[in-house]
Amino acid sequence: MDKTYDHKKTEDEIYKYWEGLGVFSPEKAQQVRKENGLETKNETFCTLMAPPNANAKLHCGHITYAIPDIFTRIKRMQGYKALYLPGTDHAGFETQVVYERKLKEKGKSRFDFDSETLFNQILEFVKENSETAIKQLKKLGISADWERQTFMLDEHVIETVYDTFEKMHKDGLIYRDTYMVNYSTFHGTTFSNLETTHKESTSPLYYVKYRIKDSEETITVATVRPETIYADVAVAVNPNDSRYEKLIGKIAINPLNNREMKIIADTYVDVEFGTGALKITPGHDFNDYEIGKKHNLPIITVINLEGKMTAGAPEVEGMFPNQARKEVAKILKEKGALEKTDETYKNNLLVDYKDKRPIEPLPLPNWFVKMDSLAEKAKEAIEKEEVKFHLPRWKKEISRWLNEIHDWPISRQIVFGIKMPIWYSTEKNPDLFVTFIDSEGVSHDGKIKELLKKYNFADIKKGLQKLIAPIDATYKVNRKCPGESYIQETDTFDTWFSSGQWPLTTLNYPNGKDFKTYFPTNLMDHMWDIIFFWDARMLMFSLYLTGKVPYKHSYIHGVVTDSKGQKMSKSKGNVIDPLEFVEKYGADALRMGLTVGGNTAAKQTALSEDKVRGYRNFANKIWNMARFIEMIKKDEGIHQNNEESNIELQQQDREMLEDLEGLVENVNENIKKYRLADAGNAIYEFMWHTLADSYIEKVKNRENKSEGLIILDQAYKTCLKLLHPFMPFTTEKIWQEIQGSEVPLIVEQWPEK
Repeated sequence: MDKTYDHKKTEDEIYKYWEGLGVFSPEKAQQVRKENGLETKNETFCTLMAPPNANAKLHCGHITYAIPDIFTRIKRMQGYKALYLPGTDHAGFETQVVYERKLKEKGKSRFDFDSETLFNQILEFVKENSETAIKQLKKLGISADWERQTFMLDEHVIETVYDTFEKMHKDGLIYRDTYMVNYSTFHGTTFSNLETTHKESTSPLYYVKYRIKDSEETITVATVRPETIYADVAVAVNPNDSRYEKLIGKIAINPLNNREMKIIADTYVDVEFGTGALKITPGHDFNDYEIGKKHNLPIITVINLEGKMTAGAPEVEGMFPNQARKEVAKILKEKGALEKTDETYKNNLLVDYKDKRPIEPLPLPNWFVKMDSLAEKAKEAIEKEEVKFHLPRWKKEISRWLNEIHDWPISRQIVFGIKMPIWYSTEKNPDLFVTFIDSEGVSHDGKIKELLKKYNFADIKKGLQKLIAPIDATYKVNRKCPGESYIQETDTFDTWFSSGQWPLTTLNYPNGKDFKTYFPTNLMDHMWDIIFFWDARMLMFSLYLTGKVPYKHSYIHGVVTDSKGQKMSKSKGNVIDPLEFVEKYGADALRMGLTVGGNTAAKQTALSEDKVRGYRNFANKIWNMARFIEMIKKDEGIHQNNEESNIELQQQDREMLEDLEGLVENVNENIKKYRLADAGNAIYEFMWHTLADSYIEKVKNRENKSEGLIILDQAYKTCLKLLHPFMPFTTEKIWQEIQGSEVPLIVEQWPEK
């Protein structure tokens, strides 16, 4: 053996060795075990990889992929047909944002291309970088069966998504409705409630007077959005507010356009906020939308999808809301309708999760899934513990969300995704609003009936960028164009609609051999932040389509922070590049640093360079232990075939065997309870202290070392087997050195009591 362990030389060499053996395949692993006389089981173990973005660089969160890898390696060594099933995500919105930034660098934007061309360009960009995530995961020692890899835009995935949508539509679970959505005028798409957040902001609070019809009396409302007064349809007060009791039922006059608006009573109104009177704008506020529905109020919008004021706000038409806000304040002041302005008012601004850009609540036609019946089945399965969570808090959290669930808007106004199989007849739907780009690169928009007077239908269809169908539009659900006059919906599926079917698409539901063999799977690991996005939806889809839960156990891990528990960010200068750590300390040290040195079960788990460095030292320690044992065995003439039954044990040998038995029992018990850190620490402490510091020293001091060396050799090899799932590279290399060409450690027999 070399004097020192060199992870830089070893890790690529060992990974190629495993790939050459083909043992990431469960079938091949069992074949190798059989050839070496080891037990194989009929039982299966399957865990699915949470699909990383195909073209994204590895970040610290990806180190957690070692968690399901540890369980897979254990099950493989126990003789199970063990499958770690990999795949990559198209990450529709995120990928399109990245590509649009690249276009911007070239002085271009998405508006320069028709939707099909843009989609193909982004797809080509993803394909060029598609091996990025996989190569980096291999660097971490992930033993997934890469031959079974699935990409979220593979043809069979798309077909399964279409099958599901068609079934849901047939079952009455899909509907189209005008709905108040979180719309980003910057990104040109909607966001679900889970994809938005709030940012504290200081905004002027305007106190605006509304005159009461046929009276000199006024009622004052407070608003941060005076530009939307053009779309006001009512003023609301609390029925228990004595200040306004006599005004309920009277008519207020809109100060900008003189629209007559009823003063209504609603308990939603907070008597403590502002003046206790609320302007009602159902077209631009979520709460007002609900009040509007309750009181049968009209819905008026004055901001378009490009984020500009419409002709419904004539004095500020074409302005962005921020510009219009200031201009409207001037107009109100000139009219004597602006009572005062509070310039220091603090409010929470609704923004998207990605770039923290403002969200504009807008009523838009959207495709929805009715969630009530799907959620009920999921709640029932969770209560019956058909799927178990390793911590009670996560069962409580997902149950709470399912109890509060709303219908799910599944359409997104982005290009890069799975296109919805919806088609509209231009003959039956002459009011379709269409945007297209012609052969000269000039963009045109308008109702299809008007555009067809000037342009060829084939050219419109070829250059199609965006389509918005009226809420009463007729349509057909079809994978291919159903007729000459038909044009396809430009919305794509929310990425979670396809990701939610991941356990099905990766296993080739419904007729694939893997689906029949491995479904339902055993373990799903992911971070807590997508428990609602993903966990809940996988449960609902699988129960709806198969009647079974998609996996039996859900392990929720925490966000990876720096050593001080701080979120990593470029501005703080505390971002850790995992590949730099792999280069510096080795993948095994990094795996141990997170899974053993941290606490992956917690909501946050700290990654400390000192701990990673310490586990690099541990790799060197166990390497030197192997060198010492092999050297002294050679000196004493001890060979591989010496057996414990042929020797006379001393008390310290019996104690060592008892301690070893206790270690094996301890590790297996912790693994069953998903306590990886406890299991890993037990192995670390035993090897460093019980073996190296104590027993080796005792054996060294014996006059007759033979018996002790045989026990030491047995204990050390048992420890290597236990440690292998945590530190696969180091242990496999040592195993090669001390066992020669015998059974690879990756498929060796796992120690059990």
